[in-house]
Amino acid sequence: GDVVVQGDLIGIAKGDIAANKPGALAVEGVYDVPKASGASTAISAGVNVYWDVAEQVAKTNSESGANKLLGKTTKAAGDSATTVRVRLSQ
Repeated sequence: GDVVVQGDLIGIAKGDIAANKPGALAVEGVYDVPKASGASTAISAGVNVYWDVAEQVAKTNSESGANKLLGKTTKAAGDSATTVRVRLSQ
């Protein structure tokens, strides 16, 4: 269930994938993915979110293209939430 980034392709691993080995990725569907928690980290429903590879969390900020588009949220996630529900977009 980890988020995997390969260039501009982002998917959710369907199972364990060994390093440097092929594996199956879901590139469509709705998934709960990690987000930061704490003050000012809430994410509204219906907004684009981006995957921050360094921090391993979904964010609403692309950080000038450094973070890749993951998808659009389908459910709001409050400050205390550690995940956000996202419909993957490619």
